[in-house]
Amino acid sequence: MLHPFQPAASASRLSSRELRKVLDTLHALGDACAGSDDLASRGIECLPGLIGSDLTTLVVCDVDSGHRLVKPEGLLPREMSEVFDRYFRQHPLVRAHGRNPHAVTARLADLVSQSEFHRQPLYNEYYRPIRIEHAMAMPIHVDQRFLVSFVFNRERRAFSDRERDLAELLRPHVANLYRYSVALDRMTALPRDVSTQRAALPLTRREREVLDWVAAGKTNRDVAAILGASPRTVEKHLERIYEKLGVETRIAAVMRAAGRGSSRN
Repeated sequence: MLHPFQPAASASRLSSRELRKVLDTLHALGDACAGSDDLASRGIECLPGLIGSDLTTLVVCDVDSGHRLVKPEGLLPREMSEVFDRYFRQHPLVRAHGRNPHAVTARLADLVSQSEFHRQPLYNEYYRPIRIEHAMAMPIHVDQRFLVSFVFNRERRAFSDRERDLAELLRPHVANLYRYSVALDRMTALPRDVSTQRAALPLTRREREVLDWVAAGKTNRDVAAILGASPRTVEKHLERIYEKLGVETRIAAVMRAAGRGSSRN
């Protein structure tokens, strides 16, 4: 069996053009991201421009139940989803990434040889009928129950070391965006009386406006344009918000304003 974990991608191994593509992709993913569904759709749309794939999906695996949810929904017939779930716990990528806080981007080929994979029921009953030979998973959230990954699939050409490096370089930043998008989901699901709690925060009116727009998924540049200020002024407002709320990141500030999470997150 091949070793499933590769060293972290080094930016020095990538060209300036590739690094620019990584940054452009990250900006496209984060720009005005308004929640986890939005991040999923943006990722499915934007990531193939960086990592060419025949099929790109966001996959949420419930490791406890052995069930997988795929976005976009309705992509596969129900019977094929049932076949995958039948072999869920045997899937090399699920076994390598599930409940593993150190999970990194990996290809099927990093975990099992092609000849061995071709002998498995998972391949013959699932991958071969849908004409997928190569898969690479970029895990963006792992806890004791759920594994969330963007998955790249191809029929013919194997994923190269360089493509894995590009995905791995992007992965921790997409993971941060995922945490932020989940925080936004929770904000929209909060009861109405939370507004009273938020009004009690030790913030000025302008700082509260900045935080509200950040909670709506706006970038510093977006907030600056909306409020008629400079991006640097918005950054200064955020610095004061972090200090007053006792947090260190945008996600933590949003969660703190929602009454969730403790200080110094």
